[in-house]
Amino acid sequence: MTRVPILLRDPRAVVGLAILGLFVIVAVFAPVVAPTDPTLQGDILRTRYLAPWSTGPDGVLHILGTDRFGRDMLSRLIFGTRISLTVGLLSVAVSVVVGCTVGVGAALGGRWVEHVLMAITDAALAMPRLVLLLALVALWEPSITIVILVLGLTGWMGIARLTRAEVKGVLARPFIDAARAQGMSLPRLLWRHLMPNATTPVIVAAALAVGSAITLESGLSFLGIGVPPPTPSWGNMISSGRDAMVHAPWIATLPGLAIVLAVVATNLLADSLRDVLDPATRPPTR
Repeated sequence: MTRVPILLRDPRAVVGLAILGLFVIVAVFAPVVAPTDPTLQGDILRTRYLAPWSTGPDGVLHILGTDRFGRDMLSRLIFGTRISLTVGLLSVAVSVVVGCTVGVGAALGGRWVEHVLMAITDAALAMPRLVLLLALVALWEPSITIVILVLGLTGWMGIARLTRAEVKGVLARPFIDAARAQGMSLPRLLWRHLMPNATTPVIVAAALAVGSAITLESGLSFLGIGVPPPTPSWGNMISSGRDAMVHAPWIATLPGLAIVLAVVATNLLADSLRDVLDPATRPPTR
């Protein structure tokens, strides 16, 4: 039995994939499913702070209400899903590429290369990530690209250490000696044997990191140094609604719930992937 059916037998994976799949569908088809332009403002005095399921003076139904500028919350939540997921996935992709490169280089580069690369990794790990994020983002004009790069370039250290440890463990196995005895080149050895047998913890760490990246992006946007408004993201939506929690709680509550669902889904999927991909804990096939 292949690993995909085994994964789908786990309720954690089913729930996590269902939630993430819904978010991805909403993000991809945001222009189609969103009822209005997320930045569209009408008569602010007449359309601001409309409660969910209210009809505006123009006859438009606002299923999730409106914010302080009269913008439709459902449309902003849908387009915010696209921004937050994009930042989370792409920043983790940057972290995985950098971390795997450093980890493989440390494992295969010899003693001095390993010492230098691991010293750089340890030095980066010693810096508080949130403080480093705040410092880096403050140096450039906030944008989606800057947020992705900053999150990616501050999250590769743990992946680098995992990759180094796994590659060195695989190098000690007998089948690697047999492949070398047959004259297999280093690139082919890396592609055929090392990376396929060393990626399990990296995959799990990447799945967990997506939720962490979404949370960090939301925190930066909440502080006003992440994705700049009026572009909607879950973080700046929460920030825009924090002053209206008493009389318009839906503005900050809805994106907050979306963040919680996304993080829970990635954690459930990561736990299931760890059990399925790890031979020691993989469920038996029938």
